[in-house]
Amino acid sequence: MATGRTHRPATRSRGIPEATVARLPLYLRALTALSERSVPTVSSEELAAAAGVNSAKLRKDFSYLGSYGTRGVGYDVEYLVYQISRELGLTQDWPVVIVGIGNLGAALANYGGFASRGFRVAALIDADPAMAGKPVAGIPVQHSDDLEKIIQDNGVSIGVIATPAGAAQQVCDRLVAAGVTSILNFAPTVLSVPEGVDVRKVDLSIELQILAFHEQRKAGEEAAASDGGVPVAAARSDSADQGPDGDMPAVMPA
Repeated sequence: MATGRTHRPATRSRGIPEATVARLPLYLRALTALSERSVPTVSSEELAAAAGVNSAKLRKDFSYLGSYGTRGVGYDVEYLVYQISRELGLTQDWPVVIVGIGNLGAALANYGGFASRGFRVAALIDADPAMAGKPVAGIPVQHSDDLEKIIQDNGVSIGVIATPAGAAQQVCDRLVAAGVTSILNFAPTVLSVPEGVDVRKVDLSIELQILAFHEQRKAGEEAAASDGGVPVAAARSDSADQGPDGDMPAVMPA
């Protein structure tokens, strides 16, 4: 079975923009839902609506993959599922370790979507000696003293950090030193990593703050409208809220 350490996806070498790479999972999710309903083909407009993007952007994204669809027919759903899965590296096995098995780490360990998307939770690691040997999602928790050996034995190149903020950088440093080159960080802190190591940060508090901003703005618009005034937000150009690709920025800088 192929592992993450010996096979890497080819998106960067093929010059696919990062913004396009970030949208590929959205397309894959929508296509997988169509596949499960045995839908054979889909138009760019239908797929774009399901993925939450505009159809022109979708067609441009797919042009980087060499997929242009068939006029009057659309895109072959099963072929696109395979093509995007291959581009994302999901047609192979990616062993993953989760470090920090508190409430969040345990929830991630129990998430069933990993296996269906090509990710295998190879190990659960925690610094608490009382957690050692305790099964979570059917996997016994191992102590952090054995982190390096666990990574080596399982050929792990992707690590998930779900520790408190104060422990995250030290865990990150140990993961990188052991050979992990991609990290998904759930800890509420910014990690420092050397060149060649990719970090994706998931900060739920930031996402909630963004939603709070939009709720506050909507409330202000409604209040202004009820007073017969013109809300400031409505008078602004739409482009002011857009990122470089024309989308509302997905996250704010941490």
